[in-house]
Amino acid sequence: MENASIKNFCESLPGACYEQPFGPGTDVWKVGGKIFAMSAQGSGRVSLKCADDQVAEMLISVGRAGTAPYLPRGGWIALAVEGTDEAEMKERLMESYQTVRDSLPQKVQAALNN
Repeated sequence: MENASIKNFCESLPGACYEQPFGPGTDVWKVGGKIFAMSAQGSGRVSLKCADDQVAEMLISVGRAGTAPYLPRGGWIALAVEGTDEAEMKERLMESYQTVRDSLPQKVQAALNN
């Protein structure tokens, strides 16, 4: 999956927004003000959150993902842009988005577009 496709997919999710809070070169997608995906331009990977810490640990241990740089362990992984098929990338991005969205206060969730 190409970086432009990842960007388009993330931005298509209800209430999602694109920012560069760490300056040019780091793409960040948020929902309700919380990060659900992040990619340093040229890194070749996307960092995102798994719904389950054990799944994140398993993906890292079998080599399907790496540890997400600069993010707390708590289920964050880094997926290679090259070598991760489009269906898996979209599934993992959607899971990350939904996990972060579900963790938001009910009032914030209600204010997001459905």
